[in-house]
Amino acid sequence: MPKRCEVALLVESSRAYGRGLLRGIAQYTQAHGHWATRHHERALGDSAPEWLKKWSGDGIIARIDSEELLKQIEKLNVPTVDLRLLFDVKKIPRVGVDNVAVTRMAADHLLERKFENYALCGFAGVDYSEHRRKYFTKYLVDLGYDVDVWMGGYSGGRPTTTQIEARGLVQDIDLEKWLEALPKPVGLMATNDVRAQQVLTACDHCGISVPDEIAVIGVDNDPVICELCHPPLSSIQLQNERMGYEAAALLDRMMQGQGTEEYNRRWPPIGIITRQSTDVVAIPDSATAAAVHFIREHACDGIAVDAVFRHVAVSRSTLERRFAKYLDSTPRAEIVRVQLQRVKQLLTGTDYPLTKIAQLAGFNHVEYMCSLFKAREGQTAGCYRKEQMKLRGLAPPMG
Repeated sequence: MPKRCEVALLVESSRAYGRGLLRGIAQYTQAHGHWATRHHERALGDSAPEWLKKWSGDGIIARIDSEELLKQIEKLNVPTVDLRLLFDVKKIPRVGVDNVAVTRMAADHLLERKFENYALCGFAGVDYSEHRRKYFTKYLVDLGYDVDVWMGGYSGGRPTTTQIEARGLVQDIDLEKWLEALPKPVGLMATNDVRAQQVLTACDHCGISVPDEIAVIGVDNDPVICELCHPPLSSIQLQNERMGYEAAALLDRMMQGQGTEEYNRRWPPIGIITRQSTDVVAIPDSATAAAVHFIREHACDGIAVDAVFRHVAVSRSTLERRFAKYLDSTPRAEIVRVQLQRVKQLLTGTDYPLTKIAQLAGFNHVEYMCSLFKAREGQTAGCYRKEQMKLRGLAPPMG
């Protein structure tokens, strides 16, 4: 039997990002590793655990977020893989997120919604947030757009990422003033879901309509945060599990004596999980915008298209022409689109049966909903549910 290696996992379990990494590490150890892992619940930025000083294991996978933790790890002189990318140490290979790809995906998502105004909200002094600010603004400026930026205050010193974020989350008044002053409608990227949730809360407090006036996209796709937001938050899904798996495979090779010190890989995101916070197209015509807003609010009540025409102060033919001009669609097609978007949310966010989902999405007959869903999405509702659950690292509902 091969020697069982003892591996320390210094990865936070307090965030969806860290938990995804840990799931990937677990997948590798179950399939390939002969490891005894040591992991205790921790948050990003926590100091080195006391047991690490006298620990005599074989390898470490860590999110190195402080110089104190880095120094403690270096003293141990064991193979180590870093999943944080904050420190560039030659003997410690790194696996992390491709922030250029993340920001381009966010920008393209907002560009598809035809905004003329763009903004970014992040945390000053946090490396990932500063990188995403830089890449997002450069990408859009190169395309000819201006980008308004608000990163909050930064008092200097060497606080941890968690401490900086905590300080930023109490700057609500300044954030609200910035949001109110933005040119609208505007597409806004928040550098993570934590900041995006604060933005949405501030918009609600100020009476700013989301997504009509400000469309918001986050990063990390933390399902708890995204679904608790009002409206639910669109977010970029990162390859957390894949990165955790890759880090474990890399450490395994290092513990076997293979030299991989120069390894430094950054993984692009999987894609965008679109929810209501960006479910909009920027429309310069007030009547068309009012009709779209009415549809979004009432499509799942089972409204007929005549209700839309009665709601706006223009003729049916005029509204249909404007829908064709601004949306390349029709009012009826927009009602169906909103209904199917709701179906997708219910398929992935609940364990409701299809009959219940059809009722909540405003369909009178489940058979019609299923037929329409397959025609539009190219797969059955059941297959879509299983595919999306797998993407989110969740088990599909029973039955």
